[in-house]
Parts: sequence; structure tokens; C-alpha cells
Amino acid sequence: MIRIPIIIIAFYLSIVSAFSQFNQAPSDTSHYATRKLNVDEVNFVTSYYKQEGNNAAVTGGVGSERLTDFVSVIDIHLSRKDRKNRLNTFVAELGMDSYTSASSDKIDPSTISSASSQDQRYYPSFSWARTNDEKKTSIGATLAGSFEYDYYSIGAGINATKNSKDNNRQVSLRLQTFQDQLTLIYPIELRGSKPTGLTSRNTYNASIGLSQVINTRLQVMLLLDLAYQEGYLSLPFNRVYFTDNTESIELLPGSRFKIPIGLRGNYFIGDRVVLRAFYRYYWDDWELTAHTAELETAVKITPFISVTPFYRYYTQSGASYFAPYRTHEKTTPFYSSDYDLSKFDSHFAGLGFRMLSTDGILGLDRWKMIEIRYGHYERKTGLVSNIVSLHARFK
Repeated sequence: MIRIPIIIIAFYLSIVSAFSQFNQAPSDTSHYATRKLNVDEVNFVTSYYKQEGNNAAVTGGVGSERLTDFVSVIDIHLSRKDRKNRLNTFVAELGMDSYTSASSDKIDPSTISSASSQDQRYYPSFSWARTNDEKKTSIGATLAGSFEYDYYSIGAGINATKNSKDNNRQVSLRLQTFQDQLTLIYPIELRGSKPTGLTSRNTYNASIGLSQVINTRLQVMLLLDLAYQEGYLSLPFNRVYFTDNTESIELLPGSRFKIPIGLRGNYFIGDRVVLRAFYRYYWDDWELTAHTAELETAVKITPFISVTPFYRYYTQSGASYFAPYRTHEKTTPFYSSDYDLSKFDSHFAGLGFRMLSTDGILGLDRWKMIEIRYGHYERKTGLVSNIVSLHARFK
């Protein structure tokens, strides 16, 4: 696993070096200087996630939920001014997950290791934004993909923002869609009696944001998201056991409508402490409601070093289609034993460390920022996980 970050970092540095040489234009093209393509920054993020639990949906709500996930993401930010002096920003990103899952290995327990017990997911994306300082507006578009063993998705979106004359207020709108294709892979004992091939799942999102600077210390933002999903929303390898001990696969409705509403606030306590608070209420037509409360404090130890303790509390009511192992009745129209749909509370807490340097880090002039974060998660159902991440920025 360690070879992946080293390769990506080397790739980063080679790109930065290449574009640095490109930007050193000869004097006879100096009249194009305001419109050349510049590398603004390059970001590298990697993380390692591990979880343990005993409510795997693949085995009907019982069994190991052990999972590990190693993530590597690289993005490159480019910009140029056009003929109307508008700033155009381009971001190219490539991410990869490499995970192992004990529960996925139970899709076919007769094998030593089934194909989906260890997999990789690749997710490239490209986005563009154009900012007009005179009109206080910005527009943009995104194209993204996600590909793994039994699933692939294509996403696209557009967005726009409008600032007030004094830049103290901003209204934003984002529209997105994700078109998914899922390979129907069933538990080994249920194959042969169900249709095979591909099935689709489509998601449509609309997000509206309103941010306001209240005063020099307080900034707030109101967020409203509307999401609609249609198609095959179940997972074909999630087992369900009924009260008579017969077996089937998860069956969920063919549509889902979601409404999350959030409020975010940043409060500056002097020059060294920033309090960041977030609250979100969630509702969907599967009768699941949820509340999220999060608090993060950024404390500057020096002008270049800060620590960030954080805590998040989450609670949800549970969807009406969930029931534990061997408690579903056959007469129920929809059923699932996936504990992500159950009633539970969870806690997530951790600490971040961040270092900024205009002179570079570890002797590398272009390495301007490094951030390391650790988080510990516990859910009332018994699921426990830990995650550690590293973010490096080059300019």
C-alpha cells in the first residue's frame, strides 16, 4: 500500500515542475501573460480506515463487519484569465480506494476469497468555474465517474453563485445527477432463480445555500438539499431471513426522496481560536429522520501551527423497512436487515494537526501545508471504526 502514495507524490512533483517550466514564457510572448495557464496548487490526500462490528447486511444482519479501506486522492488546480478578464479555474482529480471486506467475502462462503471481498474503486473528476469580479458572479460545471468491480457511475453537475456588492452575502445553487449501473450479484445459494445482468440507479440533487457575514466575528450559512433517487435501490447480495427461517434478498422501494436542512456557523474568538458549529435535520419518505450536531475548534499554537479538536453526534429514527435477523414477516412488501437503516446514535471525535509555511516544509519550497487528522467512531449497534488521514498541499 505504501507504494501508492510515493508514486502519486512523485507524479505531483513532476507535474508542478513541468508547469513551472511552461509558465516561464519567453519575452516575445509576454503580451499573453495574463491569459496563460497557471498551476495554483496541487493537493494530495491519503487515509486509512478500519472498522469492526457484528451486524453485516450480507449475512442478514449478523456476522462480521470488519472492513479496511486505503484511500489516495490527487487534485491539480489550474487557472487563467480570459479576454474579458474573468478568472477560469480548472480542477482535475483522481482518487482510488483499495478495500477489503469480511462481509463481502460471505456472498459465496464456499470460495477462499470471493471477488468482491477485496476491490479497488477509481473516481476521476474534472470541474471548471468562471468568476466575474465585476458582476460578483460565478458559474461552473463538473463531470465525474466512479468505477469498481460490480458498479460504475457517471455524474455531472452545474453550479452558480451570486455575491452582494459588499461581498458579505452569497447565494449559491448546485444541480447534480448521478447515473449508476450495478451488476446483479446474488448470494451463492440464491443464484439461478433471479434475473442477472445490469440494473440502474439514478440520483438527482438540488442544493441551495445562503451565507451571510453577520459581523467581523460571526459568519453563518443556511443549506437546503433536495435529493431524489429512482431505480434499483437495494443491494442484491444483502440477505434477509424471515421468521420461518426462509431466506431472500433485500427488497426496498424503487424511489426515495430526501430533504436535509443544515445551518453552519463560524465564530472567531480573537486571532487564535475559531469555533465551527454545524447542525443538520434530515427527513426522507422511507420514514427515516435524523439529527446531526457537530463542533470543531481550530486553535492556533503559533501563526503557522494549529490543532483542531472535533466532535460529532448523530441520531436517527430508523427506516420503516428495517428489521433484525429472523424478524421480518413474508407478508411485508419491503424488507432489509441493513443496520445503516436501523435506529441508532453515534459519536465521532478526533483531533487534527495543521502546519502552514510560506518557506516550505522539510526543505521543499513548494510544500506549503500539511494536515494530519485522526477520528474515532462508535455506533450504538456496536460498530467501531478509526480513521487517520494526511493532506499535503503544494504551490
